[in-house]
Amino acid sequence: QVRLVESGGGLVQAGGSLRLSCAASGGTFSTYVMGWFRQAPGKEREFVATINRSGGSTTYAVSVKGRFTMSRDNAKSTVYLEMNSLKPEDTAVYYCAAGGVFTSVRSMYDYWGQGTQVTVSS
Repeated sequence: QVRLVESGGGLVQAGGSLRLSCAASGGTFSTYVMGWFRQAPGKEREFVATINRSGGSTTYAVSVKGRFTMSRDNAKSTVYLEMNSLKPEDTAVYYCAAGGVFTSVRSMYDYWGQGTQVTVSS
């Protein structure tokens, strides 16, 4: 059983930056594909980014491409989401997830964190 704990959320002004972290425990971290998803109030949870096992490949949602960067440190069992040029529409609870397939499909991820709130003020 993999346990995921997100951190780094908070309140930031539009145009600002935040760095989210997700620490994993209880499994062999390097064997998992990792993803970031987000859920705004009243909306479905949506894909943000994913990274393969080695960290050599990433995929981003169109809405964040060029502004967000996902990375991982397998030695620290941690993934990161660097968020720049934040917009009010980026406001959501951000979740990290672990799975076995390099995909943007939410249902393909097996383990989820509890989420961290990101609020972007205009």
